[in-house]
Amino acid sequence: MTIQAPVDAAADLYAAAEPDFEHYQVLLDIVDECLDLTLNERQSGHPGGSRSKGHLLLSTLLSGAMRWDIKRPWRRFADRFVLSAGHTVPLVYTTLAVLNEGLRARHEADGDARFAFPDDGRWALTWEDLRTFRHRGGLPGHAEMAGKTLFFKANTGPSGHGMPFAAGQALALKMAGAESVKVFAVEGEGGLTPGATHETLNSAFGLGLSNLILLIDWNDFGIDERAASTVVHGTPEDWVAPHGWRVVGTPDGMSWGPVTRTLLDVARGDNVERRPSAAWFRTRKGRGYGKVDAASHGTPHALNSPAFWAGRHAFMERYGVTYEGVDQPAPTDRAERAAQFEANLRTAISVLRRDPALVTWLSERLLAIAATVPDEIPGVRLGRSDSAGIFADPRITDASTYPAGVFKAPGERAPNRAALGTWGAWVNALAKRDYGRPLFVVASADLAESTNIAGFGKDFGDAPGFGWYERDSNPTGAVLPQEITEFTNAGIVAGMASVNFAEDPFADFDGFWGACSTYASFSYLKYGPMRLFSQLAQDTELKLGKLLWVAGHSGPETAEDSRTHFGIFETGVTQLFPSGAVIDLHPWEHNEVPVMLAAALATDVPIVALHLTRPPVEIPDRAALGMPSHFEAARGAYVLRAYRPDLPRMGTVFVRGTVTTANLVSVLAELDTRGLNVKVVAALSPQLFARQDAAYRDATAGTADRWDAMAITNGAFKLMADWVDGPVAREYSLSADWDDRWRTGGSLEEVADEAHLSAGYIVAAIERFATERESRRAALRSIADAIDSNLSAGS
Repeated sequence: MTIQAPVDAAADLYAAAEPDFEHYQVLLDIVDECLDLTLNERQSGHPGGSRSKGHLLLSTLLSGAMRWDIKRPWRRFADRFVLSAGHTVPLVYTTLAVLNEGLRARHEADGDARFAFPDDGRWALTWEDLRTFRHRGGLPGHAEMAGKTLFFKANTGPSGHGMPFAAGQALALKMAGAESVKVFAVEGEGGLTPGATHETLNSAFGLGLSNLILLIDWNDFGIDERAASTVVHGTPEDWVAPHGWRVVGTPDGMSWGPVTRTLLDVARGDNVERRPSAAWFRTRKGRGYGKVDAASHGTPHALNSPAFWAGRHAFMERYGVTYEGVDQPAPTDRAERAAQFEANLRTAISVLRRDPALVTWLSERLLAIAATVPDEIPGVRLGRSDSAGIFADPRITDASTYPAGVFKAPGERAPNRAALGTWGAWVNALAKRDYGRPLFVVASADLAESTNIAGFGKDFGDAPGFGWYERDSNPTGAVLPQEITEFTNAGIVAGMASVNFAEDPFADFDGFWGACSTYASFSYLKYGPMRLFSQLAQDTELKLGKLLWVAGHSGPETAEDSRTHFGIFETGVTQLFPSGAVIDLHPWEHNEVPVMLAAALATDVPIVALHLTRPPVEIPDRAALGMPSHFEAARGAYVLRAYRPDLPRMGTVFVRGTVTTANLVSVLAELDTRGLNVKVVAALSPQLFARQDAAYRDATAGTADRWDAMAITNGAFKLMADWVDGPVAREYSLSADWDDRWRTGGSLEEVADEAHLSAGYIVAAIERFATERESRRAALRSIADAIDSNLSAGS
């Protein structure tokens, strides 16, 4: 019997790479030149970190550490690259331009179709594209995953934002059974100081992300003049290893041998304990640029300055080329300057093109690396025709077919947050039974039960759920065991939803939808990742999943927790997006929740913000009250109480919130007794309402209704701007910020009273609003008269 020695993949890859280091160096020299030429022309961008990471990036892409396809960066089982250190984007652009030039030169030389760019070069970033750097419609100033930059797998740049996305992508791959696919996140030590990084380091250990690899450029400087080490204690080992990560590194972060050996060790070496891994590289910020450390961060040399040309001389002497305009000021004519920039880029690139041996090696090497990307992975649970059908399953988006157990009967008392848990249990149990996978993977900051998002892992009746995720025993669990990691929870679910396992990711999505929850008053902690995901969803050509952003325990209804936990103003953060980019849902009672979720998920909008409250309220007997069915909530607004035809109309009341609406419903009979003929509109979702036909919108809440109106809301008045308009509306409205002060706390009844949202205040406010209608109309007329006077004076 022959005993085979264990395979050391890292050692074998290093042995294969070592003879090619001379090629690596020539390519890096060309990349450096393209970088400096580009930043010189644009007079914007970041040379320092781009220079320091040159060895790290090229070795990652060429050594076999990363399995990727330069021609088809959308391949579902290719390793992912997340540029958390967003300032380094010029290096990535120039590196891709140089590598793509190798393919183009080879294709031009022998016509071999293997080296041709797909789709006539639509996705290939070439040196010509460097002319568009930081110009509108060109290469963005930070990493964005669209068009020629699909190499990036997240929109990044703000410090700390990339790490949670990378962790989410690694988690999606692991949960799908593709743990062999790795996610590489590149960061500097400055980017390790944000709280999001600390949160991600903890989360990645807890989730068992053995396929997450953090590459740290340790150069000790950021933007400001002082060194990072003067204010941050320790080394990368101190920063990362205590979180349970495997850490390797090299003090020679600008030498091919140590860099490549370290990269291959962290990416392809043994990881018996299956822990997330980090590699650090000691470098010098601004390597070879002529200014170093903080001075090199974000300011290129002055245009065609002596310092800029000094850097060019070394390259010209080494490779026997001459730049146009060398040692001269830049042309004053814009066209001449652009022509000089293009000519000098051609000169730098010519060093590659004139070297047939280098072109041959590079083009073959890039295709060989692409060949290591598998088309299929045994045991993968997604990316099959029988797994993606759930996204087109009409049962998910047709609330009329939901099982009775999703709803409550009239007269029962239940909080609307409970409906989220029940609906989540149903939808994921259905997904498990019929598709063998969860639809939603969810996270909460140790508030999963409190916000009811834990329901996504529970059984629904006799149908079993997926339970809680556990990295070893239950890696398909739908509820992530997160601690107090608010920001990172949002980034993780956003990263998960950006991983597409479909065979054609341009046409279809197969992956996970994500959901995260917290107190509504903490919603701002979710905004950063949500904003980046929204931008990504707007622009990328690849299909993405959806996110459910649960703002739980909203409004002064969170009474006993007091104002530190109220969501009166904070929920407005979910509106800080382009119109229609997020669907806001404000159901007031339990049965509206599943109906509105169905309607929102039926749209193509990628983010749904669901605002829920804590206290139980009685499910109304809508038929007895003459109120529309809860299924009307799918329209975003409905007339909860219509005008009486036998009385003069006195204006429209727009109501939003749980206690506010429940208290208003409780006094409807009193309004009749007092002869207050107002129309009451349940204002639930401006985005769903905007999707209704014009006739419905006009009949429910037309322009006149919005001006002849008051609001009753458990939030801030300014957050009702989609419903109530005009200069006199606030004077008559009731809102939790009626006196422009933070509320205090106490029992629900006490807080509602202080917020002027109790039944007595509601009746009084509506009576004043209705009986002063003529004075309101007069105020509006006086404004119109003033406009007419201004027009007359101007003429």
